[in-house]
Amino acid sequence: MKLTIAVFTDSYLPYNSGVVHSIETLTEELSSWGHKIHLCAPRYPNCTDDGNIFRVASIPSPTNPDYYLALPFVRRISNFLKTINPDIIHVHHPFGLGWTAKLIARRLGIPIVYTCHTFYEFYNHYVPINPSLANLIIRRVYRNFCNQCNTIIAPTKITGEYLKELGVITPIKVIPTGIKIENFMVGEKGWLRSRYNINPGEKILLCVGRLGKEKNMKFIIQCFAGVNKELPETILVMVGKGPQEQELKAMARELGIGERVIFTGLIPKEDVIKCYRDSDLFVFASVSETQGLVVPEAKSAGLPVIAVKANGVSEMVQDGVDGFLTDGSKEAFVDKIALLLKNDDLRHRMSAKARENSKVLSSKNYAYKVLKTYSELVHNEKTALP
Repeated sequence: MKLTIAVFTDSYLPYNSGVVHSIETLTEELSSWGHKIHLCAPRYPNCTDDGNIFRVASIPSPTNPDYYLALPFVRRISNFLKTINPDIIHVHHPFGLGWTAKLIARRLGIPIVYTCHTFYEFYNHYVPINPSLANLIIRRVYRNFCNQCNTIIAPTKITGEYLKELGVITPIKVIPTGIKIENFMVGEKGWLRSRYNINPGEKILLCVGRLGKEKNMKFIIQCFAGVNKELPETILVMVGKGPQEQELKAMARELGIGERVIFTGLIPKEDVIKCYRDSDLFVFASVSETQGLVVPEAKSAGLPVIAVKANGVSEMVQDGVDGFLTDGSKEAFVDKIALLLKNDDLRHRMSAKARENSKVLSSKNYAYKVLKTYSELVHNEKTALP
C-alpha cells in the first residue's frame, strides 16, 4: 500500500541542520519506494521548491536571523491538508507548525507521528525569559504535545527515557535517524588540505556543528589548545556557523592557536563530506543531542570519534571500539585525543570499526522502520486520538 504522508517542520532548506538533513533523507528514501511526500515548511527568501513543498509565511527569529519562524495560519494549512488528503501526518517540532498540524489532525481524524529531535531545555538561552521558567514551560508544552500524538519516534533510548520522565504516556518507538552512509565511504581525498594549505604531515581534528552555546564549542577550542601544545603538528577544523563564531575566533587567538584553528563557515554538504574524508579524528563535545547525526557521518567516513559522554551521543559511540567517550573534564578529552594521535595502529583499527559500525544507521534501515510505524497507524486509523 502506497501512502500519502504530510510532513510538518519548522525548519527546512535553505536552513541547514540535522533535523533538515533527517527529513531530506527520509523523504528521498520513501519517495523512491513510491510513497507520496508533501512538506509544509516556513518560507525563506529566494527559496525554490518543487510542487510537493507547501511554504507558509514566516519572519526571521529575533535571536537567530538565519532561522525563520512560521506564521501558522490554520485555515491555509487545513486547506492544504484537505487538498492532499494524507494517510498520516509526521511532525518534527512540538511548536509552531507542529502544534498547528496536531490540532488539524485531531479535527480531521488523521493519525499523527512526532519525532523528538531536540532537548529544548538546552536551548533556553534563546528564550528571553528566566531559564527556570522557560524550562517549566518547555516541559509542560512538550508533555502535552506528545500525549496528543499517536506515536513518538525517539532516535535513542535516552531520548525515550527523557520523554517518559516528563510524563509522556504515548507509545514511543526508538528509531535512530539514518544517513546515506554510502556518500561518506567513498570520494576523493585532498580537498580540505588543498583549500586551506594544510601540510601533509599535519593531523586534522574535525568538528562539525552549529557554533552556539548548546554545542559546547568553547570546550573544543580549550581542549585543542592543550592538544596543540603537546602535539604542535595538529590543526582543528570547525565546520559550521552560529552566534558564537566571533567569540570562538577571539578565544582561539587568546589561547595562541588562532592560526591552528580553521573556521570554514557554512559550506555545502558535499564539501562537508570532503572535510570528513581528509580528517584524522572527529571531536564532539555537545551534551544537548538526542542523537547527533554528525557522529555517524564521521564514523561512515572512517573517523574515530572522541566525544563527551552525554545524552544521545553516548549511544552513537562504542567506547574503546570506534572511539572514546569521556567525562566532561578537559584533561580526559585531551588525553584520548593525544592517545589516538600518537598511536597510528590504534587509530587505524578504530577507523575500520567506525566505518563498519556505521552501517546499522543506513538511511534504508531508518526509512523501513519509520514506514512500518506509519503502516501500523494507518491500518488502525479509526482509533481515536487521546
